Amino acid sequence: MLLTATVGSFPKPDYLVKARNEFASGKLSKEELTQSEKKATEECIRLQEEIGLDILVPGEMERGDMVTYFAGNMDGFGVSGLVRSYGNRYYRKPVVKGQVKRGQPIAVDIFKYAQSLTEKPVKGIVTGPYTICDWSFNEYYGHRRELVMALAKEIHKEVVDLEGAGAQYIQIDEPAISTRPDEIGLAIEAMKIVTEGIKAKTISHICYGDFAVIYPRILDLDVDQLDLEFANSDFANLETFRHPQFTKEIAAGVLDVHSHIIEKKDDVKENIRKVLEVFPVEKVYIDPDCGLKTRTPDEAEAKLKVMVEAVKEVREELGVE
Repeated sequence: MLLTATVGSFPKPDYLVKARNEFASGKLSKEELTQSEKKATEECIRLQEEIGLDILVPGEMERGDMVTYFAGNMDGFGVSGLVRSYGNRYYRKPVVKGQVKRGQPIAVDIFKYAQSLTEKPVKGIVTGPYTICDWSFNEYYGHRRELVMALAKEIHKEVVDLEGAGAQYIQIDEPAISTRPDEIGLAIEAMKIVTEGIKAKTISHICYGDFAVIYPRILDLDVDQLDLEFANSDFANLETFRHPQFTKEIAAGVLDVHSHIIEKKDDVKENIRKVLEVFPVEKVYIDPDCGLKTRTPDEAEAKLKVMVEAVKEVREELGVE
């Protein structure tokens, strides 16, 4: 019980950041970049094993943005000019210019490589169709629903291939679900397509929004587990899930990944106890609020070590394994 995991991304080492920049400028071949990504992936797996996490992730060393990575590996997408995110931060946004279609598997090879490095289960992680739609410009489909449904069919192929490659846990990231509560029905419909027939444990990570406006509808998402952030809101959103009763497994975020502060073990233990006041221990997994890619490598490691030690002591207090 209280299995530990992370949401997905880890900070990229300096040598990989340099390699990605050199590849973008034409100074490095794709093969050389891939070797740097595999090296960073192996280091990420070894770190998670050393820390003592129960369920591992590849670390997303091959990805930049969670949406542009999948869009860039599918037919039908182009790329916009620079779009302002906030302040002086800009990025290039995917643009749907034709029928979306997945040719080759996108995340399967890196999953297989990561899983080959460890006896512990590694999550296969994909970005969900609703979020890909919401974070892209649509210049081809007549309505958002058409695009979401088309993407759902293609992401389903990826999920099937991940399961076929041995993934015991498959996570479908859908952070955008909580930002458009009026379209929760569309997101639910799409997820049903994505996970249809899948026997692996399915997870959906949702963050960035007001959970109260989409609860209890998110319980209709066709996944086994919901992964939600709690620490960033100081656990105020826990009250949302008391009534009606939560019916799925929950991966509860107990570390604030938006803060450079390394949490104290006793504080994390208290965070876990707050979670257990609302959710039964047999349905609770423990992880950070979101991906760790915005933290430094030292911060990510320190935060996770505190989390794993806190979980260990709570298990002992509860007499559970």
